[in-house]
Amino acid sequence: MRKGTGRTLIEWVPPVWNFRPGATLAAVLALTGCRRQPALTPQQVEGQHLYAVRCAHCHEDNDLALKPPPPSIHGAMAKANLPSGAAATDAEVRRQIIYGKGKMPSFSGRFTEEQMAALLAYLHTDMPTEK
Repeated sequence: MRKGTGRTLIEWVPPVWNFRPGATLAAVLALTGCRRQPALTPQQVEGQHLYAVRCAHCHEDNDLALKPPPPSIHGAMAKANLPSGAAATDAEVRRQIIYGKGKMPSFSGRFTEEQMAALLAYLHTDMPTEK
């Protein structure tokens, strides 16, 4: 008991110190904008796989040691322009994939229409990596 108050020390602690850890964590997550990524659709999962096996070795790893390295395309479809300066549209990305640009080779005939649609669908996501 705290001398002269008739209350225990725990009761005396100001309300600011009397918090619930779960509520505090929820408040911190809400304030920091932390959110769970939505699950990918089957089409986006296919696009994720195509990106991993056909695009990431240059745009992520630069395993060909290109100078300058190919640009990162994470979040590119959420911007007005692609790293090349061209408009960030499905039609422009499709054109660059099919015909190439700069050091990027042509991938003409290497994607079916369904694969191209899946890749574009994945590029519109936050581009989580395969697990």
